[in-house]
Amino acid sequence: MSHSARLSDYRTALTTPGMRGPVVASLLARLPIAMVGLSLLLYVQRETGSFAAAGLVSASSLVGVAVGSIVQGRLMDRLGPTRPLLGAVSLFAVFVVLAISAVEAGAGLAVLTPVAFLVGLTEPMVGSASRALWAHVLPAGSARLAGYAYEAISMEVFFILGPGLAGLLVTAPWAGTGVVIGAASMAVGALWFALNPTVRGVRPAARSRNLLGALASPGMRTVALAALGFGVTIGFIEVAVPAAAARAGHVGMGGVLLSLWSVSSVLFGILYSMKPFPRAMHLRLPVLLGGFAVLSLLLAVPATLVGLGVALFVVGTLITPQATTHSAAIEQVAPAGTATEAFGWVVTAVTVGLAIGQSASGQLVEVYGTGVAFVAAAVAGLVIAALVWVFRGTVAAGVPSRRDDLALVAP
Repeated sequence: MSHSARLSDYRTALTTPGMRGPVVASLLARLPIAMVGLSLLLYVQRETGSFAAAGLVSASSLVGVAVGSIVQGRLMDRLGPTRPLLGAVSLFAVFVVLAISAVEAGAGLAVLTPVAFLVGLTEPMVGSASRALWAHVLPAGSARLAGYAYEAISMEVFFILGPGLAGLLVTAPWAGTGVVIGAASMAVGALWFALNPTVRGVRPAARSRNLLGALASPGMRTVALAALGFGVTIGFIEVAVPAAAARAGHVGMGGVLLSLWSVSSVLFGILYSMKPFPRAMHLRLPVLLGGFAVLSLLLAVPATLVGLGVALFVVGTLITPQATTHSAAIEQVAPAGTATEAFGWVVTAVTVGLAIGQSASGQLVEVYGTGVAFVAAAVAGLVIAALVWVFRGTVAAGVPSRRDDLALVAP
């Protein structure tokens, strides 16, 4: 199977009949995917004055996202995407209101942490549903792979733009502005996506009865491990960069600095999807993660915010290539009938990694400073890359006797 896509394949995928509405709706729903959690982190930090407390609240939200990705993914594989998304949106709106009320009331971590978990748990997983939708509307081939690559590239754009928006909005007269705007965008986009005729026409495919679902595949577990390392490394950085900006006296620059790596991430990511390397998927996963970890060491060098911005631009080159590789690897390793859940596991692994990295980075920044946090990001990424290398054979083996269409079939 080819794991590359031409520019013409992107055009074919994005102009597929019936996909314009879902594509636009998913853009609106996924734009705040990295904005809600970070906005909550910055909101709590502004109210409490503690990066450590804010990191724990944000980490709790990310753990909720991790659990919700799996639960919602499995429900969507079994029921189709519309009903699970509608239920998630309803609960999400309730818990966002509760979270804001708790922060405004000056509630402690004993209240903020579980409420943040519920916010993350009910975030509508439009990304997983959108990724799986391509198997419903396109046959196996380079156009479908371009659809998967588009999902990964756009997701990474939002993971990078989200922090920038969160950093700008936290400077508004009310620090909770970013939480409200991000949650509203996510809810409206999810409702639009769920009620689209193409999405409503999706029917679940025959699925595996294994209780482990997508994780029944050893290769899928290795892909999830690579995604975990990716998330851990970014999690360290996402707390250390705003902390560096705050200590330099420019609080609003933290999010802007994080957005700088979006430029190199997207440009290099598109080029990479056309000529990925290493060609073999089982080698690509550990090599990209290890390279990303090594580049992250550059962030510990600069003494100014300008230098940090330049370093972030360089480090960003290996963000989107990893995301596209995780998405493409699902095609090779996920059991039949588990595509939405499989992508949910990737999202879960990344968000658990973000939670680990953010909470640990918050503690390191408070005690040792940002330089140590950047070094810790690199070390963590390298350790997990080594583990992925050890288990690379499971990805090479794939899933024997799997179907061509992973998750969804036409009704």
